[in-house]
Amino acid sequence: MAVLPQGKPRRECCCTARAKGPLAAGNGPFVAARRSWGPELPEQSLSGNIWGDYHWCPGERWDQQYADAVPETSYAKCGDLSLAYQVFGDGPVELVFVGPMVFHVELVWTLPEFKAFFDQLATFCRVLLFDKAGVGLSDPVPKVRTLDDRAAEIEAVMDTVGFGQAVVSGLSDGGAASMMFAATRPERTRALILIDTIPYWGFAGWDDMDRDPAELRARLVPELGEDYTPSTEHLARWQEVARGVHSGWGSGAAASIASPSIRSMRQLGMAERMSASPGMARASFEAGFLMDVRPILPTLTAPTLVIHAREDPTVAVQYGRYLADHIPGARLLEVEGTDHFPWFDEPDKILTGIEEFLTGSHAAPSQSHRALRTVLFTDMVASTQHAAATGDERWRAVLHRFGEITADLTQRFGGTVVKSTGDGYLATFDGPTQAIRCAEALRADAETLGIEIRAGIHTGECELLDADIAGIAVHIAARICGQADAGDILVSRTVRDLVVGSGTGFVDRGSVELRGVPAAWQLLAVDRHGPRAGSPEAELAAMPTPGRRTAMRRSDRAVEAIARRAPWILRGMAHLVPATERR
Repeated sequence: MAVLPQGKPRRECCCTARAKGPLAAGNGPFVAARRSWGPELPEQSLSGNIWGDYHWCPGERWDQQYADAVPETSYAKCGDLSLAYQVFGDGPVELVFVGPMVFHVELVWTLPEFKAFFDQLATFCRVLLFDKAGVGLSDPVPKVRTLDDRAAEIEAVMDTVGFGQAVVSGLSDGGAASMMFAATRPERTRALILIDTIPYWGFAGWDDMDRDPAELRARLVPELGEDYTPSTEHLARWQEVARGVHSGWGSGAAASIASPSIRSMRQLGMAERMSASPGMARASFEAGFLMDVRPILPTLTAPTLVIHAREDPTVAVQYGRYLADHIPGARLLEVEGTDHFPWFDEPDKILTGIEEFLTGSHAAPSQSHRALRTVLFTDMVASTQHAAATGDERWRAVLHRFGEITADLTQRFGGTVVKSTGDGYLATFDGPTQAIRCAEALRADAETLGIEIRAGIHTGECELLDADIAGIAVHIAARICGQADAGDILVSRTVRDLVVGSGTGFVDRGSVELRGVPAAWQLLAVDRHGPRAGSPEAELAAMPTPGRRTAMRRSDRAVEAIARRAPWILRGMAHLVPATERR
């Protein structure tokens, strides 16, 4: 079954209906739009037939066309946060777009290219746009968000608008959250589209931004392989972006490298300031340094399309090739272009590729009963000695009470108790952060009962059975638990890399061989006292992430008001920006 039913008529105005097709060569919306987006203002006025990227159709007043220029912005609840979102489009496929750090659901409509791209996408999709927490019009956050948090945001906006199973499309850092969502909620993911996305940054911290790019590349090659490692020149450009984020956020320095298609440094600086505060930008970037989503890739079961610009100035095309080669059955669409944003890089080709992907049999939803899960094993330490010392009846009461505590805490942290293992329990969670928090709470409550537990946690692909769970991830978690000492919560490196930003501290326990599991595994113990002072996680957890308004100027607020009420004014003004303004 195809994702998009065949035969759905497109919404067309009388002007585009004369073309052979909305994406036909020479007749596409971008070709027509670019004719009116030249360096000079169009000859016609509002009383004529075009102004900016808008055109007038007989029988329709121009002010009626402008009235719905920006979809209405509403708010969805995600815990205590409110997330700004918009829904638009007539297509039969539900698609949620997970944007990058530089995003603002109302300001983006002032870009003619963005509007043309999403207007066309909306002819075959029902599109949901939203600002992530801490970004754009959504609520600010007290600290950087984890991948678990970002996946929960996608679910929250989908629930609010009534999307059951959607195509999830992530751009840039939105791709990691999209993959986390697709892996943990396969039943809600109809297909996955990853645009200019990076699976692994490979940087240790801000100090790497001043290192020799050749040294960085030499460190990355063993991790990614020669074919998937960016060039030295590209890494140098990436360092320049990072320095712009760290020291020049709000000036447009970082965005100008990512989006050379926008000529105005003032416009780029405003986009940065209106998207996120300097603190939020730095924290998000630093979290990306430490994050590694490569273990998720083999677990993705949704049909996947990877789109990447060959000359993307920030995220090298090698990363897109890595994703396509490591996600089962993924397709790769490479396009010509030198911009990080798809509405500037062969947009007609991208839209055609998306539509073909969604209508082809290769995009049929997977019926797999496998999903990414975080597996938690607990085990009571010295249970036999405790039973002998306290007597069978009293020990049974302790076991019963600990079973009640396990059930209550697992439910509180969003998990599921799968079964008892005798002296412990097997439980699963959608994300690793909840599993760690649950294990910490279980350890504390067990100690109040006079007993000690040990725990092992791993995140990986599991087979979901009727009342049980199976798969190599379950065996790995059990073996990790077996390596733990009394009072330990031991996790795999995979878990550590997926909880960046959670404020969890770890102590390296080295690499060990796990019985029946290939290769050596790096294990880490959860630090009872949190991240150690001076560690990257401690610095990230302490980094303030104030709301964007702390950095916005009075002119920014005025432009934001115009973007909300009259975006066509700003689109028309784009014609007046001279190419020499960037300097």
